[in-house]
Amino acid sequence: MADEVLYEVRDRAAWLTIDREERRNALGPAVIQGLIESLASAAADERVHVVVVTGAGDRAFCAGGDIGGFREAAADQDVESAPSAISRLLDALWWHPKPTLARVNGKALGGGFGLMLACDLAIAADDVEVGTPEIDIGLWPHVITAVIQRRMPRAIALELMLTGRRMPAEEAARWGLVNRVVPRPDLDASVLDLIERIASKSPHVLRLGKRSFAGAEDRPWGPAIDHLKEKLAENLRAEDLVEGVSAFLEKRKPDWKNR
Repeated sequence: MADEVLYEVRDRAAWLTIDREERRNALGPAVIQGLIESLASAAADERVHVVVVTGAGDRAFCAGGDIGGFREAAADQDVESAPSAISRLLDALWWHPKPTLARVNGKALGGGFGLMLACDLAIAADDVEVGTPEIDIGLWPHVITAVIQRRMPRAIALELMLTGRRMPAEEAARWGLVNRVVPRPDLDASVLDLIERIASKSPHVLRLGKRSFAGAEDRPWGPAIDHLKEKLAENLRAEDLVEGVSAFLEKRKPDWKNR
């Protein structure tokens, strides 16, 4: 498992790299389990302020589910099904307590597209394509529909899913699926810049803010407002708010206490 997902902490970020370049970083059972375990490690690691998800090489961020890998593993009763495994991965990303960033270094297709969309933010190289080509082999992208519906307009999502069309990175940016599209040589510099901007904020308030945002988005108006008021009250009790205001008034950088 460690051979297929690399975990490295640098620049106040945990870098999770799918290391299956020869298989275009496809999501097999070991990759999914490795990502889930790495996400848990990043959540508990106090050095980590941001989680970066990427793939090895420059051809694919993640080319989707490894159908062959799951078929081979199907004989093993201890290995869960592909839909169950992928849904656990999407859950782990969508509800991760720390900001997550997809470094989209190559094609993000099928399950890889879902992986990208489940991250909070994404930066893509300008020659990247994304989409759901499953329909071309007689398959529908069932599990990742949950994240697609929450990130894309209905008509655009259905066009991709019904036709298998691959969307260029610039178009993905226009629909808000990625935050930035940059020339490939600038990809890492852009990722590091965004990491630095996020990592300079209070880790405590970042976690609280993610819970506040995620907890409100699927609720009706009234319950959403009630939830947000509760989170505001919690934020107002944070020591980092006191430190942030003091630092602003004293024209200095804040010394976050992470509480």
